[in-house]
Amino acid sequence: MMTHLEFEKPVAELEARIAELREAAGSDGEVNIAKELARLEKKSTGQLASIYASLTPWQKTQVARHPKRPHFRDFVAHAFSDFMPLGGDRAYGDDQAIMGGLATLDGRRVMLIGHEKGNDTESRIRHNFGMGKPEGYRKAIRLMEMADRFGLPVVTLVDTSGAFPGIEAEERGQAEAIARSTEACLALGVPMVATIVGEGGSGGAVALASAERVLMFEHAVYSVISPEGCASILWRTAEKAPLAAEAMKVTAQDLMGLGVIDRIVPEPVGVPHRDPQSAISSLAAVIGEELDALAKLKPDALRQKREERFLAIGEALG
Repeated sequence: MMTHLEFEKPVAELEARIAELREAAGSDGEVNIAKELARLEKKSTGQLASIYASLTPWQKTQVARHPKRPHFRDFVAHAFSDFMPLGGDRAYGDDQAIMGGLATLDGRRVMLIGHEKGNDTESRIRHNFGMGKPEGYRKAIRLMEMADRFGLPVVTLVDTSGAFPGIEAEERGQAEAIARSTEACLALGVPMVATIVGEGGSGGAVALASAERVLMFEHAVYSVISPEGCASILWRTAEKAPLAAEAMKVTAQDLMGLGVIDRIVPEPVGVPHRDPQSAISSLAAVIGEELDALAKLKPDALRQKREERFLAIGEALG
C-alpha cells in the first residue's frame, strides 16, 4: 500500500477513486469504465507532476525521508551484481547502519559503501535507522583503504539523518571516527563518486561523501543539521522546521548553485518510492558515466581535484 505524504492528498483521493473503479469493473464484466479510468489516470499523473514540480524545501525533506524510498539493499539488488559484503572494523564489531563490500556495476568492479535505514520496524532497529556508529565509519575506512590498495573505485550511497548520537558512540570515539573517515575519502588514490540518495545529515553524511564527484537525487536533501534541529536551536521549537529548511538551502537545486554538489540525478514523476526501479537504473547509469570520466585521472590528480573542490566551496560561501 502506498504511503501518501500530507501534500499528496489530492492525488491520493484520485488514486483511491481509480482503485474503486477498477474493482467495480473486475466484479461486473458489463461495466465499461475505460474512458473514465483513462480520464482519472491522466488527471492523477498531471496533478502529481504539478505537485512535485513546485515542492518546498520542507516538502522535499519529507520526500527524502519517505519510508518506501530505495535504500542501500535495494540499490545492491537492482543496480549492482556480485555483491560480496565485508563486515567489521577489526577493532570493536560490525555496524549494520553502514554496509559495504565488493560489487560490480555494469562490468566495473567497485567498492560499494553506504547507509542502510531498513524498511520495516525490525530491520530499522537492526540497522539503527541508518545512523552510523564509530565501528561503522571505521569499517568504511577499512574498505576504502582496501579499495585503494587494489585499485578499485569507491562508490558511496549516503542516506542518514546523522551519525548515532548515543553515549556509547561518544565513548568509542564517534567524532574521531567521522573525521578519519572524511580524511580517508580525501586521501584516496582511486576515483570516488558519492550520491546523496535520501537524507544527507551532518558529519555522518560528509564522512562518506567527501568525494571528487558528489551527486544528489532531485528530491534528496543535504545539510549540516536537520530542519527540526535547526529550528529547535534558533526558535526553541521544532514547529519552525519548514522555515528552517527554507533558510538552510537543503535542496539539490540550492546546493548545486552553491557548488556543494556536482550533479543532480532526475527522479521519476512522483519520486523513487513510486517507481524505484527507474530511479535506481537512472542513478546507476549516471554513476557509470562519472566513473568512466574519472578513470583517466592519476592518483595525485584525483587528490588535487578533491582538495580544489572543497576549497572552492568555502570560497563560494565566504
